[in-house]
Amino acid sequence: MIANTYDTPERVQIAKVSSDAIREYLVDAKNKNAIDFGCGTGLVGMNLLNDFRSILFLDTSQNMIHQIKQKISRSNIQNADTLCFDFEKDSLSDLNTDYIFMAQVLLHIKNVELVLSRLYDVLNVGGHLLIVDFNKNEEIVSDMVHNGFEQVKLADIMTKIGYKDIQSKTFYNGSKIFMGHDASMFILDSQK
Repeated sequence: MIANTYDTPERVQIAKVSSDAIREYLVDAKNKNAIDFGCGTGLVGMNLLNDFRSILFLDTSQNMIHQIKQKISRSNIQNADTLCFDFEKDSLSDLNTDYIFMAQVLLHIKNVELVLSRLYDVLNVGGHLLIVDFNKNEEIVSDMVHNGFEQVKLADIMTKIGYKDIQSKTFYNGSKIFMGHDASMFILDSQK
């Protein structure tokens, strides 16, 4: 429903700080493929197009995919593709990649462990999953989203799945950026 009006100045700004944070963790990515998981209108992935050989923009919303398809077409981008798919419902055995990044996506996922484990299966050996999301915030009460994550607990879940070399840090504090509340964001890097 919000796809047409999603790209507000605030979201564009958060996408920029998120993609800058992701860029710090990229290693030799120019010859690698990536998935912008839960891409929305592609705000983060569009900032990273020049950092990868190719990016697959993946989202569960056909309307969001429509928005990113228009951006790709308008800018005549050659190294991007789109896929409408829901990892909470299915797994994709024929998809694999070197990098997966997800910015403010995990908080919308009910079964975090299931999706992280399906993403693990999609990663090539040595591939990276990069998560940008909100730190746990007790002021947020919602049945729609998680109220952020504790970095250590998230790392524990991921270790159990098989991810290794997990590192995370808080990189951004913002005013009223999480459901009208001040919040901080972390980035977590992990490897298969």
